[in-house]
Amino acid sequence: MFAKKICAMTLASLVSTFSFANVESVQSKLAANYPNLQINHLQETEMKGLYSGSLDKQVVYVNEDAQHLFIGSMIRLKDQQNLTKSLVVDQNSVDFKQLPLKDAIKTVRGNGKRQLAIFSDPNCPYCKVLEGNLAKLNDVTIYTFIYPIKNQSIIPSKKVWCSANKEYAWKTLMQNSTQPTANADCENPIDRNLALGKKLGLAGTPVIIFSNGFKVTGAYPTEDIEKIWKELGL
Repeated sequence: MFAKKICAMTLASLVSTFSFANVESVQSKLAANYPNLQINHLQETEMKGLYSGSLDKQVVYVNEDAQHLFIGSMIRLKDQQNLTKSLVVDQNSVDFKQLPLKDAIKTVRGNGKRQLAIFSDPNCPYCKVLEGNLAKLNDVTIYTFIYPIKNQSIIPSKKVWCSANKEYAWKTLMQNSTQPTANADCENPIDRNLALGKKLGLAGTPVIIFSNGFKVTGAYPTEDIEKIWKELGL
């Protein structure tokens, strides 16, 4: 029995080393032949000799000799699962459960069963567009993290948080450009939100994070948000 365990452990070690060597080999070939091509998250796929990676926020595939690259969907025929879609979600995800929701403005519509976290700057024009799109969603809970990456947005952001009705102050600022009248000297999470966004790698706004952690950037139309919910089964 002991010998069998040793054998199994040795085999597992060899398989692991062999897999790592393959990935390492492809990475080395890419670095040597195409140093300006930055492909991250390189890993084996279910298809022998084919590796997946991330390039400019897209899932790409590279073959063993690192001489061919293609973009497209890999479908597993036995169950029709889109493996590429799974990779897209994995490579663009954060842990939703770890978000400090107490530092966000909470808005509930209908039964609130669907959840979104939004990172938004009050002086970002695309954020204002997104606000209008979010207003059309039903049965949703929206957690808005005020994320003032523009210097001129910091004081208005603090004033929103210090308002008696944060949700109303945010809505009127974003939709009507009505500046909040509250003081900006209350205890607020703005610095924490900026640190959180930096930790999550959020370079721009607006950012939408779905309840499974999938993260997208941009002023997505209402119908596109609904479509993502449907595709992700949320």
